[in-house]
Formats: sequence, structure tokens, C-alpha cells
Amino acid sequence: MNLKALAKDTAIYGLSSIVGRFLNYLLVPLYTYKIAAESGGYGIVTNLYAYSALLLALLTFGMETTFFRFAGREDRDDRMVYSNALRMVGLVSLVFVALVFLFLRPISGAMGYATHPEYVGCFALIAGLDAFQAIMFSRLRQQHRPLKFMALKMSFIFVNIALNLFIFLAMPRIPALAGIYERFNGGVGLIFFANLACTALVTLGFIPEIKGIFYGFDRKLCREMLSYSWPLLLLGLVGILNQVADKILFPYLMPGSEGQVQLGIYGACVKVAMIMTLITQAFRYAYEPIVFGGKDKNNPDVLSEGTKYFILFTLLAWLAVMFYLPIIRYFIHPSYWEGLRVIPIVMMAEIFMGVYFNLSFWYKLSDKTWWGAIMSAVGVSVMIAVNIIFVPRIGYMACAWGGFAGYAVSMLMSYFIGQKYYPIKYDLRSILVFSLAAAVFYAIYVVVPDKMWLRLSVGTILLGGYGALIVMDLKKRKR
Repeated sequence: MNLKALAKDTAIYGLSSIVGRFLNYLLVPLYTYKIAAESGGYGIVTNLYAYSALLLALLTFGMETTFFRFAGREDRDDRMVYSNALRMVGLVSLVFVALVFLFLRPISGAMGYATHPEYVGCFALIAGLDAFQAIMFSRLRQQHRPLKFMALKMSFIFVNIALNLFIFLAMPRIPALAGIYERFNGGVGLIFFANLACTALVTLGFIPEIKGIFYGFDRKLCREMLSYSWPLLLLGLVGILNQVADKILFPYLMPGSEGQVQLGIYGACVKVAMIMTLITQAFRYAYEPIVFGGKDKNNPDVLSEGTKYFILFTLLAWLAVMFYLPIIRYFIHPSYWEGLRVIPIVMMAEIFMGVYFNLSFWYKLSDKTWWGAIMSAVGVSVMIAVNIIFVPRIGYMACAWGGFAGYAVSMLMSYFIGQKYYPIKYDLRSILVFSLAAAVFYAIYVVVPDKMWLRLSVGTILLGGYGALIVMDLKKRKR
């Protein structure tokens, strides 16, 4: 496996996500300082974006992975595969948006937004466009065009930041616009409209890729692709439910203003922990094309080493966030700080999710995708059960532990079942040693007296030590 090539592609693809999301982190203090925790406004943001993520999984119905699988086959015309995928996702998205607007008021009322149905309509459009774009972004990855991929992602980020700065810093001071600002929950609703505008702008950048929809349509190929993708639809739905079901269910499990406030606090603190999601996503952008279409495809060593180094570097990121949390916490308003205790739990759950993704290639490469649906369904059932039982008792902490338990179960199931159907020799010894080392380093940090300068100093030394262990392992591998 060419780890240098993997690292290079990860850096390019990840730049649009990691740097972009870091820039978006600048919006987190903006939101939390302008949207008071006690108002529950950030709870609305958290809730609706959770629905958006679920809808994206539904509207793409596994077609991104299906596209890579079929486009990577030598007996397939990748242009026809792309055209089929784009047509199918586009049609489903168009029908979805039409149905939402046809029944907008009853849907909004059921979701708890009867007074603001425009929020729901806005997210329907966002979800439809995002799903359509997902196939085109996959096409860029499949063609190894990271620069355009990055340019489009970054254009969204920069325009979105500019619009949000205008909404929260300028609009309240402009008499003619102040009324609009207050009408939409003190600027909260305007966040969604800004998102829609940016999504539409990115779609314009895809005009050359949209033309691929006219290449043709193969019904036989369509049936084969749908046959492969429907288990991935279930997998995607239950997988995304593991991430967002707690935020969707929370208002029903803890209704009223208190529930909205707690959801806002939880949502803000989860944003701090999302660096792990960024690393996982960047790794996936580079890793998936290599496994499905590169010269190293189907190579067990690729899967083994990829999983090992994913774990090592995500544990390094986990330690970095834990050690520098005394500084990182200032990204959100102090009124949200009571939720910071969820960060180590949520980040570890994200590591489990990333490992589960790496382990999942055994059933994708052996065309046993239905196993993924089963394992993810078990995981999401565990997560939902934890939420239903414990949210009324311990609030948002149940959301954090629910995700942790759900991903842990899915990860372990995938490993043990995968060893039966597609055995891969993972370097469990190294993984265990580095996991224990991370636990020991964190334990040392925890017992350090609670003085910022002292904790930061000790944390920096410990982080450097863990990084040195990874470098030593890499050097040993080259010998």
C-alpha cells in the first residue's frame, strides 16, 4: 500500500473539510454568543440539521458507494454508470421536494415548526440539492480531481461564513432589517436561508458535470445498481440514525423549553468534538477510491494497514482535543460549558464509527452489503434504547453514551463476522498497545492539578510523546 499517496490525497480532500470546517468553527462562537443557551435557539439549529443529515442518506440511498463499485469495474462504462446514478438520485430528490411542499403545513406541524413552515421547506430544498451534488462530488473523486472538489467545497464555506457574519453582526444594527432578524427567532431561521443560497451557488459550479445526465440510461444497469444499493440505503439510514436520532428524538423525550435548551447545549458541545468526524471523512474520501478502483484494490494489506493507522492517528487527535480543551472550550460561550463533559465520549464514539467504516469493506467487496444493514440496525437499536431509557433521567449525557454504545456494538459485530466471511489479518497487537498508551497518557493528564498552564504544558509533552511513538512505528514499517 502506498501510504504516501493515501496521505497526500487525504490532505487534499481533507483541506476542503478540515480547513473549511475549522473556518466554520468561527461561526460556533458567533452562534453561541449571539444565541443565548437559555433561549433554546441553538436547539432548533441542532434539531433541523439532524433531519437534514437523515434526509441526505435517504435521498442518496447508497448510490455514492454504488457508483464507485460499478464505475471501478473494467466491464462497465463509467460514464453510463454516472449518468444512471445522477438520473436516479435527481428524480428521487425532485419527487421528495415536490411532496414536502405539497404537504408543507402538516409536516411542519408534526415536526414542531407550525409557526415557521418555511424552515421545513428550506431544508427540503437543501436536502434535494445536496443529494444531487453528492453524486457529482463522487464523480470528481472517481476522476481524481481534488482541486475542483476543494474549490466547490471552499466556495460554500466562504460564502456561508460571509452571510452568517452579515446576519448576526450587521442585520440587528440596520433598522430596516432588524425586524426580519427578530422575526426568524433572532437570526436562527436566517442561518437556514443562508445555507440554501450557498448550496444553490455550488450547484451552478457543477454545470459541466450536470451535462453527464444526458449521456444515456441503461435499464439493466439501473436494476443491477439498485440491487446493490438498497442494502446500502438501509445501512446509510441506520448509520446516520446513529449520529442524529438522539437529536431528532430529544424534543419528544424531553419536551418543552428545557428540552430545547439542553439540546442546544449538547449540539454546541458536539460541534467542538466534530474534529473526529472531519478526520474520518477526509480519510474516507481518499481511501474509498483506492479500495474500489485503485491498483491496490481488494488487497487485504490495504485494509489492514489503513485501519491500523486510522486508529493511531485518530487517537492522537483525541488526545490533542482532550489536552487542549482548556483553550478549545472558549470557542463556545461559557453558558454552554456544562456540556463539555460529553466531548471525550462523543469523540471516542466517532473513532468507533470510523473503525466500523474501515471494517465495512469486507461486505462491500464481497457484495454482502445486507450484513452492513443488519449490523448498523443492531447498533442504532442500542443507541435508541439508551436514549429512550436514560434521556428523561440524565438528559443529554444519555445521547453521548447512546452513540458510544451503538457504534461499539456495530464495530465489534463487523470485526467478528467479517473474520468469518472475509478474513483479514489486522495488527491487533499494535492497535492494542497504542490504545493502552493513549489511555495511560490521558490518565496521567487527568491527575495533573487543575491549573491551565500546568495542564497545557504536561499535555503538550504527552502529546509529543504519543506522536513520537507513531513516528517510530512508521519507521519500523519501512525497514
